[in-house]
Amino acid sequence: MRLRSLASVFSSDLAIDLGTANTLVFVSGRGIVVDEPSMVAVNRQTGDVEAVGKQAKDMLGRTPVGMTAIRPMREGVIADFKTSEKMLSYFITKAHGRKRFVRPRVVVGVPSEITEVEKRAVIESALRANASEVHLVNQAMVAALGAGLPVTEPSGNMVVDIGGGTTDIAVISLSGIVYSRSVRVAGNVMDEAIIHHLRSEHNLLIGERTAEEIKFQIGSAAPLDRPLCMEVKGRDLVDGVPKSREICDTAIRKSLDASVATIVKAIRVALEATPPELSADISDRGIVLTGGGALLRNLDVRIKNETGLVVSIAENPLTSVVLGTGKMLGDFKLLRKASLN
Repeated sequence: MRLRSLASVFSSDLAIDLGTANTLVFVSGRGIVVDEPSMVAVNRQTGDVEAVGKQAKDMLGRTPVGMTAIRPMREGVIADFKTSEKMLSYFITKAHGRKRFVRPRVVVGVPSEITEVEKRAVIESALRANASEVHLVNQAMVAALGAGLPVTEPSGNMVVDIGGGTTDIAVISLSGIVYSRSVRVAGNVMDEAIIHHLRSEHNLLIGERTAEEIKFQIGSAAPLDRPLCMEVKGRDLVDGVPKSREICDTAIRKSLDASVATIVKAIRVALEATPPELSADISDRGIVLTGGGALLRNLDVRIKNETGLVVSIAENPLTSVVLGTGKMLGDFKLLRKASLN
């Protein structure tokens, strides 16, 4: 795979944020053209793909016998190779207006602590999905780039990208990674914590979609100015019939506390490992949060209280990774420094 061929920009080049929860695709000259759930509905009997993306997510928890909705990505890496290949192929084809014979060069953001086996799985899946070349870049690095941080300057920038499967933390200076760490605690673990809480404390069984809705409607990382409650519908585990319960933010915040504490601890470890000169820069500039997890209410307040630093949320936290990856398409010098291949 020759990095030199990325020096020139072609309209077929793609930047992909291959996330556990959502996949976004950026095309040179056109911007973000795909933003859909990383999900595939598969017929168990034939193995055929019935739906991908939003259509597949709409089926989650509602599929008939013989069909299942699969998340081929887990903790930021490929867990189901065959299904990931089909999902990528669908998104790449969709990005190019259903043109099947386009063979794009692809840059993909991946977690910093991805293993060599996991790297190979991403590369092979993309190549089988009709990519001509595949280049992997550090997810936190491109998140910082997409958030507009001055990563090329000789000063410290700290970014925390909280996705669906991983939280990636990095300190960046002079276009390079000074420190990076990936913890496999993020949005999906928070959803699971909510499911467990309602099952154990309220005898109420809910699915992933409902847990995600609860997290965004009343979830928080620190106490709110005013209480929030919502009616949650699920199946009563005692009677086995549909029931609803009123759940409030205090209970959900308690269920999320272990996940939030893990993320905060990882940030503190990163701060302790940062060289003194760059620590001074971070003290002045603060920490920038990106990713869907950054939208959890009062997460910035919790991190600020526990680190004493200014914490801000990127202007477009959900798209920071793919926008930063997109910038790599036309910057050969930066791609060469950031490439993990």
